[in-house]
Amino acid sequence: MRIRDAVDGDAGAIAAIYNDAVETTTAIWNEATVDAANRVAWMVARRQAGFPVLVAVDEHDQVLGYASFGDWRAFDGYRGTVEHSVYVRGDCRGGGIGKRLMQALIEAARAMGKHVMVAAIEAGNAGSIALHRALGFTETGRMPEVGQKFGRWLDLVFLQLSLDDRPAP
Repeated sequence: MRIRDAVDGDAGAIAAIYNDAVETTTAIWNEATVDAANRVAWMVARRQAGFPVLVAVDEHDQVLGYASFGDWRAFDGYRGTVEHSVYVRGDCRGGGIGKRLMQALIEAARAMGKHVMVAAIEAGNAGSIALHRALGFTETGRMPEVGQKFGRWLDLVFLQLSLDDRPAP
């Protein structure tokens, strides 16, 4: 497996991973699926904003997972903070792909001079929370019943990772 920058040709595989998460998990709190054109537009917007979109691929260049980050909030005061997303193909979860994608994202954020990376994870997603903790993220908050999917309320857990130790911006 290797990690590389996503290209437009990866959009179909990225859409399939996204749609699986929409349809079968509480990792994405959307109910609508997307197509490859939507994911190309998303990648273009990320690139134009200067943010990475990474994919993990196998020896045949088949996409196994993807990850990206973007602005946490749109206000200038938050410019040192990013929020990320990482998703792994359903048949590949638990094999270290998410960890490798996250490590690459963290390095990219540090290279961009970002100060904090935020994770917002559904409270029942023990695997994702454990992965983030193993990477040094600490839980900073819980918001009960702020979301809904599959006919139930969802709690949101915030975790964050300090990317550097600068005393001031």
